[in-house]
Amino acid sequence: MIVFEEQERYFHLHGEKTSYVLRILPTGHLGHVYYGEYLPQINVTQLEPKFAIEVGNQVLVDPDDRTFNLNTSYLETSTYGKGDYREPMSHFRFPDGSRLSDFRYHSHEILEGKPSFEVLPESHVSKDSSAQTLVVELRDEARQLALKLYYTMFEKTDVLVRRVVIENVGEEAILIERAMSMQLDLPNRDYRLLSLDGAWIRERAITEHPLSFGVWKIDSKKGVSGNDHNPSLVLKEPSTTEEMGRCYGFSLVYSGSFEAMAEVSPHSIVRILFGINSFDFYYQLDPHKTFVTPEVAMSYSNGGLNGLSLHFHEFVKHNVVPEYWSFRERPIVVNNWEATYFDFNERKLLKLAKAAAKLGVEMFVLDDGWFGNRNDDTSSLGDWVVNRKKLPSGIQGLAKKIQKLGLSFGIWVEPEMISPNSELFQNHPDWAIRHPLYEPSLGRNQLVLDLANVEVQDFLIETIQNLLDSADISYVKWDMNRNLSDAYSPVLLSNQGSFFYQYQVGLFRVLKTITSQFPHVLFESCASGGNRYDLGMLTVMPQVWVSDNTDGIERLKIQYGTSYFYPPSTMGAHVSQIPNQQTLRKTTLETRFNTASFGLLGYEMDLTQITPYEKKVIRAQIAYYKKHRALLQFGRFQRFLNPFQDKSTLWSVVSDDQKSAMVGLYRIQDTPNGPHEIVRISGLDETKKYRLTNRAQTHHLDTFGHLIHHALPIKISPDGLFFLLLKNRYLLPIEKEDFITDGATLNHFGFQPKQPFIGSGYHEGVRLMGDGSSRLYYLECLEGDTNENTNSAQ
Repeated sequence: MIVFEEQERYFHLHGEKTSYVLRILPTGHLGHVYYGEYLPQINVTQLEPKFAIEVGNQVLVDPDDRTFNLNTSYLETSTYGKGDYREPMSHFRFPDGSRLSDFRYHSHEILEGKPSFEVLPESHVSKDSSAQTLVVELRDEARQLALKLYYTMFEKTDVLVRRVVIENVGEEAILIERAMSMQLDLPNRDYRLLSLDGAWIRERAITEHPLSFGVWKIDSKKGVSGNDHNPSLVLKEPSTTEEMGRCYGFSLVYSGSFEAMAEVSPHSIVRILFGINSFDFYYQLDPHKTFVTPEVAMSYSNGGLNGLSLHFHEFVKHNVVPEYWSFRERPIVVNNWEATYFDFNERKLLKLAKAAAKLGVEMFVLDDGWFGNRNDDTSSLGDWVVNRKKLPSGIQGLAKKIQKLGLSFGIWVEPEMISPNSELFQNHPDWAIRHPLYEPSLGRNQLVLDLANVEVQDFLIETIQNLLDSADISYVKWDMNRNLSDAYSPVLLSNQGSFFYQYQVGLFRVLKTITSQFPHVLFESCASGGNRYDLGMLTVMPQVWVSDNTDGIERLKIQYGTSYFYPPSTMGAHVSQIPNQQTLRKTTLETRFNTASFGLLGYEMDLTQITPYEKKVIRAQIAYYKKHRALLQFGRFQRFLNPFQDKSTLWSVVSDDQKSAMVGLYRIQDTPNGPHEIVRISGLDETKKYRLTNRAQTHHLDTFGHLIHHALPIKISPDGLFFLLLKNRYLLPIEKEDFITDGATLNHFGFQPKQPFIGSGYHEGVRLMGDGSSRLYYLECLEGDTNENTNSAQ
């Protein structure tokens, strides 16, 4: 809800648990008053700083009010030149060469719902949500320039979405040199910043930064949001944990080059700025034209980092991903990449699909290598015509054969790229991003298409439309395997500073057009794994390939960091072969599944070459995932043990109705004869009883080696043929957990699983959890309240 109080000239935007207050100051500047827990009554005098005398060494805005200056004020927007010496939100160059500007209140309106500009990715108001939008227009009358600040409050999720639209209402062109989407000024509470940093195959590691006087910054200059720094930030108090404390979150709805800054002023005011990267950016805004900045989603929680993540997760599910896919269960896929790489033919693919179907897989995805002369990564990107030598039946024929096996069919594409060794490049070399004075730099032997060029956009739209019309294709993996370089587009003439922005505008037009015409096709975004994991891509593609690193242990860190802003329903997570391609680690098949199950499950391995043991285990895994799929994909996700700090990882999902929950416990490194273990969970109904069971997993006999005598009732040699035959067939069950307890005890204490192995003996009642092992625990609510069921072991 949004309310304007006319006498004190303040706006109160609030969700169910949060309040955001801004005010028109006496000078006409727009001031920030408060952001935090919901306030039923607003006392502006109490919330604003008090100055009775002039602050020394500051510049006055109004000579009649010597107590006010911009540099010690909390503001909603800022420019340079009138006494605010902090980093500005907006910066312009005017025809006279100066950069001075001063924006003051002009008008406002409160709208039901949320206006759409259809230039860049946007959040939306779904059928099961509501929102209001405040639009405050500020003007610099001397420059004939307007800033329209948009604030959309999504009440149920307590997420506030902000953006700025710049309008040239004059008769001369101006140059935009910085155009951030939002600014937030807060009193410093010894805040810490959390950023999600990394690189290829180790994305979104959590980094904590103490804030001190000066400017802190992360950015991407890659033309994509990037894996160096995810376009999201958390601002938290020092005592804030996963489960308690105050924190703020910010996430950009944009997939291009960005910057995020935090500045602590000498007066201990923290300023957060988020938006398009101002490095190498300028945009000529002609008379009577507008410039639209990306959206930033922001939220506040006093319930710790889990509470903040819940706000963003619900926002993503309800208001970011295409509504058709918001709560639609995703299929279990097999992808042929690690099974075949480029070396495949139709017979080999059908053999893999047949093996997958027998195990319960639901979709077959054909990866790279199906088009042109694509036998390695040196050619054919752009030539999206099927290779008939590999696939004589074509895509349509292959899809029909796959579907006869009971599987739906998906396909890999990389439309934004072009190979120098391709027919497309020979015909249209000017479509590749390159500067006429330089040899272009290659990445993965390829160049990038110039999506600032409408002609290129139209080509891609037509090409992918034709592909999707040619066969019954249910899924598209849209890849993007290099960063942008050699930034130049001949269609932009002298406005080259807008190149990265115009690339995103063109990309969004392509993606929005295609996904709107094929709303029932499931699109998954990929960019060398997680190089473009952001809210912008999620507005058109409901899921993202989390990382090219599929190691079951490394993925714990990657998925943990990702979950700060993005729910499991967006995380593509596959079980791959061992030793792992990225780490050479040999993680157990059960742990690889247990990690991937808190995401969108798939298998990235040669299922035609697995052992009888692996077939039995995978078949059981898939059946278990199908049974609990809705919970695992759409439950309310919580974190308890941090893999960046602890030797174990612990997380859970709880259904919206609190009738079921799943807990994932992972042992990264075991502690011999360690402390008693208590497994935490929260969010359950404290008036109900729950039955707790663990997933029926098995030990592979290789786990024991020469200790196998302690695990089996018979004595055999671990080096003998009989053991080789036995280990590839025999399923040694883990310990069994099955008991009833109450929701209150689980919420406030947790539960204690069976005693772990400590080296002094082993039998079926001992929990063998060495390095790299894991467990899933399922909780099911029993009918009736806590007085109707007794706490008993089964």
